[in-house]
Amino acid sequence: MTKKGMTPLNDFSVIYKILKALYQSMDCDEFDMDRISANALNVNENKRAALLEMLSSEGYIYGITVKRSIDGQVMLSICNPRLTLKGLEYLNDNRLMKKAANLAKGIKDVTPGL
Repeated sequence: MTKKGMTPLNDFSVIYKILKALYQSMDCDEFDMDRISANALNVNENKRAALLEMLSSEGYIYGITVKRSIDGQVMLSICNPRLTLKGLEYLNDNRLMKKAANLAKGIKDVTPGL
């Protein structure tokens, strides 16, 4: 069960937070897993595991493996998680899209009749 008010758009926000946390830790020897805990991301553990699994299988991150037991238990295996080049590109593209959206919003605010 997801938290009340969660939408796919929220999932992309959580994905961005995960990737950003991994990016910010690139200079560190170890990653602080508390930064991407279910609590820190404001999602339940199943959602967190599903998003981490997607990010890993799509090549955005490495060092995280998600395994599911026959009875549905989710097991995370985490060993020095890191951002990949593909993950870095996603962060950059997302940042540029946010700038473009903010610019478009600013234009609409200045010229409300358009």
